[in-house]
Amino acid sequence: MGGIDISVIGLVIAVITGLASFWFGRRMRLKRGAKQREKDRIAAQAGETRQQRRARERKERG
Repeated sequence: MGGIDISVIGLVIAVITGLASFWFGRRMRLKRGAKQREKDRIAAQAGETRQQRRARERKERG
């Protein structure tokens, strides 16, 4: 195998796979968190009174 031991190749593959798994898991967790925050925001807005909604809209416009 060109002077490279099989265990070294296995170790490199394991490290690359572990890093890819970490990156993918982190990305999915952030995406899931963003969805949950959006869902919570929508639920909070649904419970607002008209006065609260208008105040929030004024604040968002600047």
